[in-house]
Amino acid sequence: MKRSGFRLLVILTLALAGALGFGALGVWQIRRMTWKHELIARVESRVNAAPVAAPGPGAWANVAGEEYRRVRVAGQYLHDRETLTQAVTRLGGGFWVMTPLRADAGFIVLVNRGFVPPERRAQAARQESLPGGRVEVTGLLRLTEPGGGFLRHNDPAADRWYSRDVAAIARRQGLDRMAPGAVAPYFIDAGYVPNPGGYPVGGLTVVRFSDNHLVYAVTWFALALMTVAAALFMISLEGRDAGESS
Repeated sequence: MKRSGFRLLVILTLALAGALGFGALGVWQIRRMTWKHELIARVESRVNAAPVAAPGPGAWANVAGEEYRRVRVAGQYLHDRETLTQAVTRLGGGFWVMTPLRADAGFIVLVNRGFVPPERRAQAARQESLPGGRVEVTGLLRLTEPGGGFLRHNDPAADRWYSRDVAAIARRQGLDRMAPGAVAPYFIDAGYVPNPGGYPVGGLTVVRFSDNHLVYAVTWFALALMTVAAALFMISLEGRDAGESS
């Protein structure tokens, strides 16, 4: 009887720990789902809102909370300091054209003008799409992507880029020397505007967030219930065995 009682205690302890653990994970996923839905609603409201002026140096300390906000900026492109970063889009594989823009407000901001396929990589293959003079850009504010892509690290020395790392690109192109302390820590994904020759193609920003938290929550809660059910089954077996042995 003592041995059976010990086994019952072990079963109850393990079942309680498992059920509480699985239940806690389910609650955490519900909280994550609530946060994700708030994030999606916030981003959708920004994407569809009227554009505001691109943040200047005085607002850069808080720019992390402004991603996907529609912004506008006017200035002049610095085409001689263009950077190409690898891209995979609905149009296929190719490159993002990252061009610094010297804003009328005095700072420099990188603009992702859009996508070009490999055969349009060289500026000579799209010379007609390099506007001179003052331009106005409207697009989505995006946060820097430091380091590189999946299993691929940026190689600034070789000018190979797998992510849009604003600080590294600024150093490579000498933007930080042109405008010390005045290079924006974000970049702008330009919206779709037809360019002469068809490239670059803007407006390809993918605004999509995975939202599987409800499925995960149901899975964790189901495991919690299964743990309780298995424990009850084991306890019933222990009780039957104890009764037969007595």
